[in-house]
Amino acid sequence: MFKTIIGLEIHVQLLTETKAFCSCSTNHFDSEPNVHICPICTGQPGTLPVLNENSVKLAIKAGLILNGKINKVSRFDRKNYFYPDLPKGYQITQYFHPIISGGYIEIDGKKIRLRRIHLEEDTAKMLHSGDQISSAKDSLIDYNRSGIPLIEIVTEPDIETPKQARLFMEKLRNLLRYADVSTGDMENGALRCDANISVLDEKTQEISKRVEVKNINSFKFVEKALEYEEERIVEILKKGQELIQETRGWDSNKRCTFPMRTKEEEMDYRYFPEPDLPPLILNDEFIEEVKKLIPEMPEEKASRFVQQYKIPQYDAEILSSDKELANYYEKCVESAKDAKFVSNLIMTELLREMKENEDSIEKVKIKPEYFGELKELLDTNKISIKIVKDIFPEMYKTGISPKEIVKKKGLEQIENEDTLRRIIEEVLNNNPDSVEKYKNGKKKLLGFFVGEVMKKTRGKANPQKTNQIIKELLDEN
Repeated sequence: MFKTIIGLEIHVQLLTETKAFCSCSTNHFDSEPNVHICPICTGQPGTLPVLNENSVKLAIKAGLILNGKINKVSRFDRKNYFYPDLPKGYQITQYFHPIISGGYIEIDGKKIRLRRIHLEEDTAKMLHSGDQISSAKDSLIDYNRSGIPLIEIVTEPDIETPKQARLFMEKLRNLLRYADVSTGDMENGALRCDANISVLDEKTQEISKRVEVKNINSFKFVEKALEYEEERIVEILKKGQELIQETRGWDSNKRCTFPMRTKEEEMDYRYFPEPDLPPLILNDEFIEEVKKLIPEMPEEKASRFVQQYKIPQYDAEILSSDKELANYYEKCVESAKDAKFVSNLIMTELLREMKENEDSIEKVKIKPEYFGELKELLDTNKISIKIVKDIFPEMYKTGISPKEIVKKKGLEQIENEDTLRRIIEEVLNNNPDSVEKYKNGKKKLLGFFVGEVMKKTRGKANPQKTNQIIKELLDEN
């Protein structure tokens, strides 16, 4: 038997307007290369860094929401390595004395402990041959990202399965987004994960060497990359071969990892204290000021949803699990004035469509006011709940309002009693055997007749009136 041991190192870009040690803009996602740069973030000789206070506040905020200990005294260090994306030849980080110690996130009742959270600066971005910027066989560097403030979150090796690693990442991002610490956008590199994995042979109690998988850019790929490595390492151990301690990349197209380089040891980075920055000293007043900036978090929001909207605890937990989904729900309730109606539709119809289409809430085309339109159409008996569910996929796909869809397709509910009576009489005349059985005591056949009417009217018959008229006609004789 083999046991998997996983630890994660997560780099989080902080939501500041300016960089970690200079006043350059952090808006690098939509900018031309090398426009948000200065002598400091490009590592020019003689420049001095000045610490961004907002990055400190966001690091403290992260520590508070992740149950960590805020260290009142921390220091910056230099991590030395030579690579084109690192203009100074070193990175300013916190190695010996981080700003946050400890912490945890709970996943399915298990506490995944955090070792530390520390502040550091981001590197530049390399654009290789084949990237959009160049078709030549070369590598170019965009320094817009260089110096953007990060926190690095390092877990203890408490994660036991690739799925658990994915769930951890999903919950971490949600908490960071809730607290406005980071966008958590993995596609744009605002959240980047390096995963360390080794395998314990429970029979011999021998642990394999550690393999690091670098820069995985989606939750799904975190799980897939670790599954691949888990199988690869176990296979090597079963064959009695030696596992190389190395850094590997993840190829999302081939769905496999590939070797990049042998794994560095800590001593290779030659850490030493950063001489150009003094110790970072915090007081209680500053920490309390940051604590007041923390908004309503998921557990608090779920409790409020139960009390304020009278919805089940399970619904409240799902709806509050994502910040944008929670905001969307409340906007829909404001429009429809019926929290349970909205909750039911989101929990069943909307989340199903999102899952099938692999969409996030940000991509949903159904406007919150459409829930108000649906409720109005229901309350005025213009459509039935069946029609609501029938048109929901079209609303989701097109973003067209329910009133427009109902009008265009002629889906308004049939309310006229004379019209309903004619349709019901036709159904009864076409099913004499079932009518006879009903009159002989098989009252459950009432549902059969209602279903036949609904088929004939494509779900447009008013259900209450249909039931009433069918019973009247069947009980006449």
